[in-house]
Amino acid sequence: MADKDKKPSIWSKYTDQDKKNLDELNKNYIDFLSRCKTERESVEFAIEQAEKFGYKNLRDVIANRQRLNAGDKVYYAFMNKSLVLFQIGSEPIQNGLKILGAHIDTCHLDLKQNPLYEDGGLAYLDTHYYGGIKKYQWVTLPLAMHGVVIKKDGTTIKINIGENPEDPVFCVTDLLIHLAQEQMKKDATKVVEGENLDILVGNYPLKDEKEKESVKDGVLKILKDNYNIEPEDFMSAELQLVPAGKARELGIDKSMVLAYGHDDRVCSYTSLVAMLEIANENLDKTACCLLVDKEEIGSYGATGMQSKFFENALAELMNACGQYTELGLRRALQNSFMLSSDVSSAYDALYATAYDKKNVAYLGKGMVFNKFTGSRGKSGASEANAEFVGKLRAILDKNNVGYQFSELGKVDLGGGGTIAHIMAVYGMEVIDSGVAVLSMHAPWEAVSKIDVYETKKGYVAFLKEI
Repeated sequence: MADKDKKPSIWSKYTDQDKKNLDELNKNYIDFLSRCKTERESVEFAIEQAEKFGYKNLRDVIANRQRLNAGDKVYYAFMNKSLVLFQIGSEPIQNGLKILGAHIDTCHLDLKQNPLYEDGGLAYLDTHYYGGIKKYQWVTLPLAMHGVVIKKDGTTIKINIGENPEDPVFCVTDLLIHLAQEQMKKDATKVVEGENLDILVGNYPLKDEKEKESVKDGVLKILKDNYNIEPEDFMSAELQLVPAGKARELGIDKSMVLAYGHDDRVCSYTSLVAMLEIANENLDKTACCLLVDKEEIGSYGATGMQSKFFENALAELMNACGQYTELGLRRALQNSFMLSSDVSSAYDALYATAYDKKNVAYLGKGMVFNKFTGSRGKSGASEANAEFVGKLRAILDKNNVGYQFSELGKVDLGGGGTIAHIMAVYGMEVIDSGVAVLSMHAPWEAVSKIDVYETKKGYVAFLKEI
């Protein structure tokens, strides 16, 4: 077998139409990345797109006591941060579903519930980082604030500051190199402490009636005047700091995309596009696209995959189809096939010693499959059955999808996990698949346009033929 990095590029096999389709998909993907940087924004976008393809809100179907039939398409949003799309097939749902599942949360900085303070004539907002990050990567970057503030009367105030050219941005400051002798001696995990990831938000002081100056009060006045936000409203807010700015084409040949949040928006976007691409197909088994929250922190919480929201949504769907029984629900879950769509590490020649070159993903080599995840001795792994892998290979080859098999890195260096092990609990066939990423979990990550396109093709083939 030839070395993976020596194999010809998929690009050489593309027709003019393939290249046109690749460019169009990546153009739209770049727009999505630039617009949607939080879970709520991704859910809102996905619903907007799904409704264009005839999807109806399952909650409305339930409320109106409507009966669903083969060919119907519905979505079910949960707490505005997770979403399920179903396209009903001709077979009974208990025969199983074909599921694409990806997460839409990304690493970021969350504002604490009592965040605003002043020190040294500067106003800061206190943060708590979310997900596995190298903290030192988040200093001196222009940051944007996205999220919602919920008032006591239930009013929702949407916040998006830092993305428009006329907007201000925010940043975490760093110690100047001239005074950093002690800082530079620290372990990388300690160079910047989590409690020091506070963002700078103001410097103009506001004078009160007693001629006292307060930068903090100046910030509060702006929040009140411009956004109708009181200090107490931070207690019921979900505000995230993310890298500001649009996703961009990367490289002199424009072959890649540099962006915040490829992990895992690259898989959630291609899953959504694939699901909508088959909207007019007559399916045998019911198709499903899962876009979920909280994967970066273990899939916990009501909107994470470890909750029962998907199982409950499926029960509601089966009931609306007149097919619900408890046993039928269990059979539907066990008889399903799933691609747990998440990113994999790409080979980086600058850090070659971290990888097994025979078993690593390469940019531009197509869709990535990880037969197992976990760490070291496969601890915490979900491992796909060989029979399922063989079936997938046949489908991908039939549809001319470029793909590769990979591990996350050298055996003893670490590892990772996805939502695959959670879904495998039901007994369904599941495997990790997705796109190779450079600089995973950094504020800006890189992917190959070719891999985005091949992954979308692979998802479509899976939904049509599994």
